[in-house]
Amino acid sequence: MSTTDKEDSKSHDHSHFLAHISRLKLIYRWPLMRNVNRENVQEHSHQVAVVGHCLAIIKNQLFGGQVNADKIATTALFHDASEVLTGDLPTPVKYFNKDIATAYKAIERAAEHKLIEMVPAELQDVYQGLLTQNSISDEEKVLLKTADTLCAYIKTLEELHAGNHEFEVAKKRLEKTLFDNPLPEVSYFLDVFIPSYSLSLDEISMHDPIKSPSHD
Repeated sequence: MSTTDKEDSKSHDHSHFLAHISRLKLIYRWPLMRNVNRENVQEHSHQVAVVGHCLAIIKNQLFGGQVNADKIATTALFHDASEVLTGDLPTPVKYFNKDIATAYKAIERAAEHKLIEMVPAELQDVYQGLLTQNSISDEEKVLLKTADTLCAYIKTLEELHAGNHEFEVAKKRLEKTLFDNPLPEVSYFLDVFIPSYSLSLDEISMHDPIKSPSHD
């Protein structure tokens, strides 16, 4: 690196943006529920990215879709980023009435704006699109939202499988939402992937046993 390059690298201001994003692992979901396994926002965001990407692939490969799976996955990684500043407000509180829901939306937008301000100016256009979801189409936003719902449903299945009946009502509510969803990729996902989430490690390993390498 030349002397000029070293001087240029020193001239950039520090950004706290990614340090804030890293702290999503300290924000826990389902705060009013007893949890067998606590779930933080960082791992939830990763799961939504994986499921959202899968929904997009299913849509494109099987049902004639033309959505951008990579954009959906990347945007999903940031879909709850504002919660690093606001915390995770329980759903019953968030949607208790229209006034609270509207006020919380305004708080989310303000938190997103604060995070965008932390990003270096030369990178803000990209991250603004990710944090506000303006980088994806309306059709892709629907898939991301559906992936979020599917991940909440998966959480209820895992808690119930672990013997925690606290999640029974949430499971029924989310089940109705998903089973009423008209998207064929959602029905496919429910049929093909969801049943395994209620199985133990031994059970899913029995269905797909690990084979020893041959020594021919």
